[in-house]
This record gives sequence, structure tokens and C-alpha cells, in this order.
Amino acid sequence: MAEATTLTRPTSQKAEHFDVLIVGAGIYGVGGAYHLQQQCPGTRFVVLDALESFGGTWLTHKYPGIRSDSDLYTFGYRFKPWVGAPIATAEEILSYMGEVIEENDLARHIRYKHKITAARWSSKDNLWTVEAVRTDTNEKLLFTANFLWMCQGYYRHEKGYTPEWKGMDEFKGEIVHPQTWPESIDLKDKKVVVIGSGATAATLVPAIAGDCGHVTLLQRSPTYFVAARNANDVADMLRKLEIDETWIHEIVRRKILFDQAELTKICIDMPDFARDELIKGVKAFLPEGFDVAKHFTPKYRPWQQRLAFVPDGDLFQGIASGKASVVTDEIERFTEKGILLRSGQELEADIIITATGFNLSVLGDIPFTVDDKRVDFSQTVTYRGMMFTGVPNMVWVFGYFRASWTLRVDLLGDFVCRLLNHMKAIGAKRVSVALRPEDKDMPILPWIDPENFNPGYLMRSMDLMPKRGNKPEWQHTQDYWTERSELPKIALDGKEFVYGR
Repeated sequence: MAEATTLTRPTSQKAEHFDVLIVGAGIYGVGGAYHLQQQCPGTRFVVLDALESFGGTWLTHKYPGIRSDSDLYTFGYRFKPWVGAPIATAEEILSYMGEVIEENDLARHIRYKHKITAARWSSKDNLWTVEAVRTDTNEKLLFTANFLWMCQGYYRHEKGYTPEWKGMDEFKGEIVHPQTWPESIDLKDKKVVVIGSGATAATLVPAIAGDCGHVTLLQRSPTYFVAARNANDVADMLRKLEIDETWIHEIVRRKILFDQAELTKICIDMPDFARDELIKGVKAFLPEGFDVAKHFTPKYRPWQQRLAFVPDGDLFQGIASGKASVVTDEIERFTEKGILLRSGQELEADIIITATGFNLSVLGDIPFTVDDKRVDFSQTVTYRGMMFTGVPNMVWVFGYFRASWTLRVDLLGDFVCRLLNHMKAIGAKRVSVALRPEDKDMPILPWIDPENFNPGYLMRSMDLMPKRGNKPEWQHTQDYWTERSELPKIALDGKEFVYGR
């Protein structure tokens, strides 16, 4: 933590009080609300979200074809069976979330169009004071809460990441980022270039290939993809046997998690074999003689960046049909007509779509203070990627890179509720985490080892993230298969937990 804050303090406004305040009504916040209601009966809580409805990413992203890049059996909640195809559209995911809200009467706890502008902790009062503004009326509101549960997601919705290339102002066409997709855009008969190589680009290209004149995927370097049918044979078989959907959900979920663990292990222990198998899956959809080595063989080892699922190989089918093409090269500059590449080739375009990633948001970019001192999260050490030294009564949900992010919603839902119930049982009003005597000489390191995982959005903002230690307790291990057994066993009376009354 750093210098004294200069945030203004409302003095006369009456605050509305809750036991727990959940930030965000996306997939994390809705899951957190469910667990709080189920496991901490009688707890008075509220969910605040700046958007006009629930859904987070699935509400704000409007680009064509938007879908999950991981299966819904593990991306969905453990308590709500998924009954559709493994890879789902944004509309299907929103429908699923809506059912969770309706079936569990969660709507009465959620307040939309509430943008949080500041959060202050007082050790004297053992209380968070949260300032918010109604985005529709500009009304300023004040809340107090004993505990903050940060479920707001991990990137800025209002603006995606677009690199600054030379000559961008010279281009006569339209430049669009998928994160802020314009409703008025007309792709018909247009020459479109999509810059990027990740899940968004892989989703967009096949989705618009039939609408525009031609679409070119321009990538600096290739990404690994898993190309397979958008179906689950185990689920289909169990449905034929008329097995209950709750059983199917749990069985398929466990099978997928087992397979993911095996794949991750193979990628780490036998990267060459894993690379060959993944490339073989791509080749199966492309015509004989296609330069897979150049366009779909990455330079890094598998799972050093996120693996994206391509349902039914639709991206590669679009390329095979001639409606889409792929160019692997670096951008020299933009021109009036399109993009000049390092090779000297010019790609002409009417519309350029920059599927180049997003900007990381650390805890919603909310200014936090603890006892009148501004919190600099980069100077804190994380406890298992969910709590931070020097910041009381707060948990952050940050998911997994190598598994569905939602898996951690359920695990942390259990942990937070267990922690809150423990505090109630011992009469504690405050809990924070602190390094133990045995951690005195522990090396303090960046949030994640770039040799382990290094996506661009994380590398660009590593200086904003909390630090980690070299012990499991003081880092986000990114290992769901370890955490699912370790988190339930955390000793809440351990030396790392500091309670106050």
C-alpha cells in the first residue's frame, strides 16, 4: 500500500448496509450469489453491476458468432446441468444464466446500472464503504458492507486492445475492434481483414465468411487449436439411455476434466507429441498441400498460451472452401487501401477488424483504500490468487487459464462461504492474510511465471498485478486439479489468517 488517498468522502449521505457486497453480475457474480444464498442462509447481500442486465462478457460482446471457447459442461456451474452442445453461443449462455437467476430467485439481490467508483475500508468500523453512481440517472449512491466479493471479471469492457500501427489514420476504410462491434457495420461484398490469431479471430472468420466478399485472417504467428465435433459422445450415449441430466452433467464434467488434465500433462511432458497431434487435427480439415507448417504450427509449446476449441473445424472449413484465407506475416504499416506487410505484399481491405486482445482490469479498476491509504495491488502478495496481504474482508475471483474459468467460481464459492461461516462462529469481524514467520525470506515474484503461461494481455499488464511467492499458498497455481482437493482443506485457523474483532 502507498500514499494517502485524495478520494472525496460523502459525509451526509445515508448508506445502505449489507453483510456481503458482490461486484459484478456476470458468470462469476451470479455463481457467487447462488453459493452465498445456499451456504450462508440469512446473509443479507447485494450484487452490483454497471451494465443494464446480467451476463458480463456475454452481454457486452456483440460480434458475429460469439461463443464459448471451452465446453459448457465445465464452463457451466456444477449445480446447473448443461443440456446443449459443448460449445455454446452467447445467447445460449445468457439463457442458461437467466435460468439460474430465475430458478434461485436471485434477481431480487441484483442491481443493474450501478457503477462502483470507490471502495474504502475502515479498520475502526470493520466496514467497507462503497461509492457508486447510477449510470442512467447519474445519482450517487453509498453502500456499506462487512465483506466484498470481487466477481467483476478481468478486463475492460469499454475498450479492447489495438496496437498502434503506422499509417492507421491513412486507411480509407473502417477499423473495428470486436469488443465494440458497431450495429451499423455492413460486411456485404466487402473485403475484410481480421488481424489476430486467438479465439476471437477464429470465431469471427467463419461467422462472417459467408456474408462478406472475402475475409483474410492476418496473423503474426500461429495459435494452437483443438478442432473437433461440437458434440460429446458420452453425453449423447447417456441421454439415449435416459439417464437423469444431473447425473449426465456430473459424469461428463468429470470425464472432460480428466481428459483436460491428461492433455495438459502431455503438453508439458511430451510437447513434441502434443504438437504433432494438435496439428494433425487441423490438417484433417484442410486441403492437400496447404502450408500448415507456416500458418498453423506455433513456435511455442502447447498450452503455453490458451488452447481454443474450433467446433467442427469451421475456421478451417472456411479456408478450404475459399471463402476465407490466412496470411502469416508482420504488419509494416497501414495504407489507404489496406495493410502493407513486411514481405512487401499489400492486403487490400474495406474493413479491418483488430481481434488483437483486450486490456486487463485489476479488480475492476476501482480505487481502493484501506484506513485512508490507497491500495497499490502490485505491492501486495496474493494468497492463492484470491486474497491480498493488507486488504481485509475481500476475495477476488480469478479463474484458470488451462481450464474453464467458471470452475473456480464454484471452488471459491465454497471457500468464501466457509470463511464467512467460520468468522461468524468465532465472532470475528475482520480477516486478512499476512506472510507467516516462515515466509520471511520467501522470494517475491511476478504474478505468474511467463515460462508457464504468457498471453499478451497478461504480459502487458504484469506490473499492475499482485505479486506471488514461491510457495503454493502465495500464488495462483492455475491448477484446478490440485485446488479442488486443496481449497476445501485450507485450515482457516492457519497462521496466514489474521482475525480481528
